[in-house]
Amino acid sequence: MEAESFAICGNFIHSTEQAVVETLENKCLGVKQGKIVFLDDVERLQERLSEFGIKENNVIKLEHKEFVMPGFIDTHIHAPQYPNAGKGLDMGLLEWLTTYTFPTEVKFKDLDFAAHAYKRVVSRVLRNGTTTACYYATIDTDATVLLCDIINELGQRALVGKVNMNQNSPDYYVEGSVDESVSETRRYIETIQKKAYDNITPVITPRFAVSCCESLMKKLGDLAAEYNIPVQTHICETKPEVEYVAQLYPDSKNYATVYDKAGLLTDKVNKNICRGIRAVINRDDIDVSLIFFCRSITDTTYFLRSGLLDVQNLLKHGIQVGLGTDVSGGYHPSIIDAIRVAVHVSNAHAITSTNGYTPLSMRDAFKLATLGGAQALSIDNKVGNFEVGKEFDALIINLDIENTHVDVFEEDTLDDCLDKFLYTGTKWLHFPSVFK
Repeated sequence: MEAESFAICGNFIHSTEQAVVETLENKCLGVKQGKIVFLDDVERLQERLSEFGIKENNVIKLEHKEFVMPGFIDTHIHAPQYPNAGKGLDMGLLEWLTTYTFPTEVKFKDLDFAAHAYKRVVSRVLRNGTTTACYYATIDTDATVLLCDIINELGQRALVGKVNMNQNSPDYYVEGSVDESVSETRRYIETIQKKAYDNITPVITPRFAVSCCESLMKKLGDLAAEYNIPVQTHICETKPEVEYVAQLYPDSKNYATVYDKAGLLTDKVNKNICRGIRAVINRDDIDVSLIFFCRSITDTTYFLRSGLLDVQNLLKHGIQVGLGTDVSGGYHPSIIDAIRVAVHVSNAHAITSTNGYTPLSMRDAFKLATLGGAQALSIDNKVGNFEVGKEFDALIINLDIENTHVDVFEEDTLDDCLDKFLYTGTKWLHFPSVFK
């Protein structure tokens, strides 16, 4: 089959600006050079093949209970924490970091260890249907570059950050000075830019305000402006953390203001390379007027008892929200699990609310996990749904094969199949943007 030129006939499901979920039955979709060139009724297939010069033997016909959906987007995952997934989640956040996270992350200075672990995490995340991920790495520059090399080799789209932390950190895992942290971050950015990977973007990554001094954060803000690249960090995850930040920065009105003063919350006109902060928020005590994008980190919400995030409030204020696994604060590297827990958290809000709160539906969460994630990462001009002109980045879902967790019946509609998959599904075929 000719690479980068093919068509698929069957059922498609995605989200749009207008529709939380749009189900498209008996359609044909064409791809040339990795981009979608048409999405039309199947009756027009021959006309479209001729128009775009796609050979008829490059047409894929799906089965009755198969459908294509966008690849999942994990907007926040700690790649070096994957060895700890499922461990220590009975602790609070700050204790958990000291006991599990920092001792594991320091091991990645050993590049042999890093190569072994990073190959496993990226492979696992891909097998869970995540075609795009926004990764935290460690403070080690060479290991972070290695992570990018592995991501590129395995064919995932990613935003990757070398972590910055120069204070309130273990003696064995901390950067020696502001200058060292900034120069190593610059070296990382320029190394990745020279490699010119098509689908990997370096990200400025102050761990959080506790572990970065004001001077470092300001210089990282300057780097983000200089290279016009995104920023990611954590904010308002737990009550003790929020109180600690207030002690460290008494002149700031609130947690968000700390980042704003450092120039880390600046948004740019160029939405294709927007550097508004991508913040992990698990609590409601956040100044929404200062936040442009956020991630709903759902497993951490429960298992580190971070708090219950009111996603509907963020959406009401026009904040773009995506889902993240937050491995290993989150126990599972699957966004489909994050979809389910996001709905559970929202239902908990509805149970305790006295103002008629409307919880997220499973379909709302589906949109957050696909188009919403793309918007939160400012890559919705490339991926997130099946609009013509975007790159074809998708999963083929087959619910009528052996060894799935889903039983479908003849009377099940395409909408029923989506619901069943979101609640109980685990199997899919990753269909990369370049067909091979």
